[in-house]
Amino acid sequence: MNWLYSFSSTDFFLIGLFIALYSLYILRTFRLARQLNTSAWGVIPKFFLRSSYLILLLIALLGPSFGEAERNMIITGRDVYLLVDISRSMDATDAVPSRLERVKYDIQQLCDTLSTDRFGLILTSSESFVLSPLTADHDALKRFVRDIRTGKAATGGTDLCAAIELARQKFITDSSTRLNAKALVLFSDGENFGSCNRTELASLKTAGLPLITVGVGTETGSSIREGRDFVRDDARQIVRSRLNRSFLQELARDGGGQYIEANTGQYIRELAGVLMTQQGFRIDQNRVIVSTNKYVYFLLAALLLLAFDLIVTVRTFRL
Repeated sequence: MNWLYSFSSTDFFLIGLFIALYSLYILRTFRLARQLNTSAWGVIPKFFLRSSYLILLLIALLGPSFGEAERNMIITGRDVYLLVDISRSMDATDAVPSRLERVKYDIQQLCDTLSTDRFGLILTSSESFVLSPLTADHDALKRFVRDIRTGKAATGGTDLCAAIELARQKFITDSSTRLNAKALVLFSDGENFGSCNRTELASLKTAGLPLITVGVGTETGSSIREGRDFVRDDARQIVRSRLNRSFLQELARDGGGQYIEANTGQYIRELAGVLMTQQGFRIDQNRVIVSTNKYVYFLLAALLLLAFDLIVTVRTFRL
């Protein structure tokens, strides 16, 4: 038998307190019986009855596990390239504390949720580059993610489709991904100034590379701080960056994936669920022994004894 929890000092304290108080009760009862010149042996059965259901309750709290059974545990490989928009618009604060900071936090949550998957990291603005190749070392990937900053000196506008093509080429040239499920996840507000070739996006379906786009921000939008002022256009008007939902939805549709909006704290679970539906080949299978927590049997036995204690009365003194 295995135990989910071990005995703590609190458990020992409760057991000692029960024994001490009940012993005091028995001593006082026998002393009173002697004064009344009678017998008080009726307290003994109650002591054993109450001790029994107290012990059963403690066993139930400790989580006894037995009845071992063998199960198959199958591990399926998944490789995911995370494409992160680092253009200036990602400094907008319509996602708290900013769009980019929100994405950085969410990527770390995604790594924790899909702990057996490999992730790669591509940053994109006017140019795209690989910050981290596919790796199962999530701690190293998180360190890279924490250091991401927006490209303040970038010129020429954001080219999201160049990053998508770069990720596709990385998958094609990496033979280690051949048997694994693959996907691309783009985190962006959808502001794009590059050209997107629909034929290249359609080829993602053929290659088994679904493109999942995550919209960060709101359609109301937000201004972008620059020192003590805000980013302004050529006419000196404050620039307001807005989520381009329709563009990201088109990318997802043409790329054989789906669009998810980062407007709730639960969207990472939705994203993880979508990625888990991508089935690759089995890369490992282990036979594991599983034991089940059977606390309920001990709890039911304790409740039955407790009910019996309440229903059945035992005369303490025989007069």
